Amino acid sequence: MANNKGSKPAKNKRIKNNLTAYAFCAPWFIGFICFTLFPIGFMFAVSLTDRKLNGLSKFVGLLNYKNMFSSPTFWNSLKVTILFTIIMMVVTTIWAVILAMLLNHKQRFNGIFQFCYFLPSVIPTVALAYAFRTIFGKEAGLLNAVISIFTGKNTSINWLYDTRTVYFAVFFITLFIYNTGQMMLTFRSGLNDVPRELYEACDLDGASAIRKFFSVTLPMISPIVLFNAVMGCVSALNGSFALLYPLTGESGDPNGMTQVLSLLIYKEAFSNMKVGYASALSVILFIVACVFGIGIFAVSKKTVYYEN
Repeated sequence: MANNKGSKPAKNKRIKNNLTAYAFCAPWFIGFICFTLFPIGFMFAVSLTDRKLNGLSKFVGLLNYKNMFSSPTFWNSLKVTILFTIIMMVVTTIWAVILAMLLNHKQRFNGIFQFCYFLPSVIPTVALAYAFRTIFGKEAGLLNAVISIFTGKNTSINWLYDTRTVYFAVFFITLFIYNTGQMMLTFRSGLNDVPRELYEACDLDGASAIRKFFSVTLPMISPIVLFNAVMGCVSALNGSFALLYPLTGESGDPNGMTQVLSLLIYKEAFSNMKVGYASALSVILFIVACVFGIGIFAVSKKTVYYEN
């Protein structure tokens, strides 16, 4: 009887603590349901209709998906989206690691360079995109003007609308616009936390700089690599529209070479007024994002090192 009397207050206290925890979590769950689950469900429902921009709609079943999978434009946009996401995720992460390692050595003007490179991270992507559009412009572009000065010839390369140069231009721009500055700061913080004793042990064994990087540095900062890879993937999928629309337009010119799914969704919804078809495209983009997320975390289980 004494044990039962003693356990009852403890049980009531545990229930009270659980209810308190649920009460604190309730706003998040409500927000998640209202602003995540409901829009996703509504998007899928609309994808089964021929809904127009004026709100008129009729149930058509899987017709939008049938038309989508038979469209060469869709397959091109899907290919561009996947390649753009993979390349930007990998390139920005590697570039941020390189910058962090260079800045980790004490040199003059490190702080100024770090500030200047981080600055684009706090400027709206659209504003930066229009600035770079001016730099890579054909007629009055700054890059063409610089090349003309050094070569002595009038240069009028259409960097963003030429099939031979568009990928180079977009690739260069993404190194400054995406989260490279933030990644650089997080990597530098991680590098400062690597125990010096590990490098000293490598020195005693006569390990080269490359061996130190792959045996010590990379494993120790692998959790940060995972975090930045996820952020790079999210930025590429979520921020590609804000970058590419000002640069190459909704059609992803030239010849759809930069038309990611977000651009195609915008074009179908607001130019062609096919909201139902655009919702079907959005469902595919959502699936692509889920596949990338699952893939990244599946790889991380075997490659990311966590200290016990």
